[in-house]
Amino acid sequence: MSQVLLNQILNQLPSLEPSELQQLSQAVQNRLKDSEVLAKRAAFHQALVESGLVRQIKTTNLEGRTHRHFIQVQGEPISQTIIGERR
Repeated sequence: MSQVLLNQILNQLPSLEPSELQQLSQAVQNRLKDSEVLAKRAAFHQALVESGLVRQIKTTNLEGRTHRHFIQVQGEPISQTIIGERR
């Protein structure tokens, strides 16, 4: 973040209502928490690699995934059909 943008945000703080300050505080805390979690995860992965337990950490690409929709089944539930076929 540039210093100019940070100064703009700091200059606007006195004009915020208490509820807005609370929302801002919550957003900042959530952002810091997310950063902390990511840092801990990275340190854990690095420790796994350094210890030799794993050779590399693979990351998943969530962009290629599509949202799957459930289909409606009429009649007997599929689980019951499978159980019946196994008997």
